[in-house]
Amino acid sequence: MDEQAVVRSLAALAQPVRLQVFRALIVAGREGLTPGTMADALGVPQNTLSFHLKELANAGMVTQERASRHIIYRAAFDRMNALLGYLTENCCRGMNCDEATAAPSCSSC
Repeated sequence: MDEQAVVRSLAALAQPVRLQVFRALIVAGREGLTPGTMADALGVPQNTLSFHLKELANAGMVTQERASRHIIYRAAFDRMNALLGYLTENCCRGMNCDEATAAPSCSSC
């Protein structure tokens, strides 16, 4: 993942509503959610949600698929994993962390 993509991804997540939306999509898993379901669950007006979904999609953090009359949004798990990989690529002074004993921040290495 190149640095510009990392910056776009982090910038998209650096807003409270977008972070809530992304986390809701992570919880929903591969099934995804419709905008109406997300708006109701998060208490966000649909037009506001639409703006935030567009920003997340532009950053590659979510995907969308038309299913009949609905649009299903899903977290882009590959992009999320690539972002996490980029951020932790050199943790533990460049040594591989033992995942069984490492803290989530790799601070125990």
